[in-house]
Parts: sequence; structure tokens; C-alpha cells
Amino acid sequence: MAKQAKEKEPLTFEYEKSAFPNARVVCGTDEAGRGPLAGRVYAAAVILDTENTDYELLSRLDDSKKLTEKKRDELEILVKQNALSYCVAYSTVEEIESTDILSASLHAMRKAIDGLYVDRVTSVETLGKMDIEEIGGQEIKPDAVIVDGNQQRDFQLPAKAIIGGDGKSFSIAAASILAKVARDRYCYEFLDKEYPEYNFAKHKGYGTKAHYEAVDKYGLCPEHRRSFFKKYYDTKQKAE
Repeated sequence: MAKQAKEKEPLTFEYEKSAFPNARVVCGTDEAGRGPLAGRVYAAAVILDTENTDYELLSRLDDSKKLTEKKRDELEILVKQNALSYCVAYSTVEEIESTDILSASLHAMRKAIDGLYVDRVTSVETLGKMDIEEIGGQEIKPDAVIVDGNQQRDFQLPAKAIIGGDGKSFSIAAASILAKVARDRYCYEFLDKEYPEYNFAKHKGYGTKAHYEAVDKYGLCPEHRRSFFKKYYDTKQKAE
């Protein structure tokens, strides 16, 4: 007899309310872009009103990876309209290469959290120096953080890692959408225009056959994560 598919549990505010009983304001954070071979890794931090957030947003939120691009774009607008505070930040290729992708991803999350309580009249130039792409909503410093994944190291605020958090927590799901849309937009509006020969708009920097073929033809561009190609080049060298 075939097993029935496990029914997906609905997203809730349970983690925001119970992870830190004494915290009044808890933000969710998530990243996008750990897997690609090129470009920045993005992160977002979001504070939602656990008692009064629009039903349309809550009913449609989900892990960004399970949503179509069209739905993510629609939800990005709703998240920004509803969030009490949000920030989108990133870590550069240089940071990824000088540390490692996990460290750079966590740092991007910490930058995004810091951006929640940056003065809302801060100039775009100053935000850029902080690797912050966008801030919105109110200037709010959260009491604690819930983080998608299994790592919470070096956070200045009390933090709890939640494996699969983007499919469990409204705040983390909202952050996952902002981070994913920002990362994809960066691929469209910067990487693809700056380096059209690699077709970043199509594969978003992931290791597709077409991407590797372009690398073989044109070599690595400045936005490629060179450490990610070590195994690829080692394999090619052995095959020659």
C-alpha cells in the first residue's frame, strides 16, 4: 500500500512568540545565493506584526524555493507593505572568497539585522558601504532573531536557528522571499548586463551545463567565485 504524502504543516508565528519568551520583538532572517557559482550572497531580515499582519500575505507566504518567480515578485510587494521593518543586505564575492560561503552568508544575515535599526534617512551611499541594498518600514531594533538553518554563530542579539524555518515561520519565509527576489534581480540587472556572454539572467549563476560551457569558452569573470571551480578544474585536468 502506497504511503500517503505527509501533509505540510502551515506556517505560524509560534517561533516568533515562543523561542524567546521575554522578547517583545523578534525578527526572522534568511539568505539566498549560497549555491551559485557567481555573485553576491543575499540576506534579508523582517519584522512582522504577530497580531495584525494582512491575511492575504500570511495565506500566501511560503518558502521562496517553493514559489514561482511571479508569486515571489507579488509577495515581495506585500511583505514590504506589511513589514514593521525590513532590510536586504549582501556579502560580496570578495568576502565569500576570503572566508567561506557559510561565513559570508551568516555575515549577510547579520548585516540585514543591523539594517533594521539604521536611521531611515541614511543615504544610499552610506548604506552601500554597509553592504545594505534596501531598508524599509520603521527603525526597530529587535530583541532576538530566528535564523533559517542550523547555524546561529556570532549574532550580537540572542538567536535561535530553525532547520527548515522558511517553511515554518512567517517572518523567516518573508525574509526568504526578499532575499531571493533581490538576488535574482541582481542577476538580471547587474551580472547579465555586465557579463552577457554568460547568460546569468537564465541560470542565475547556478552550475548548469550552459554556464560551464560559457566558462570553458570565456574563462572566469571577476564575479565568479573562483574557489567554487577548484573541483571542476581539477576534474578537467585529470581527464586531459
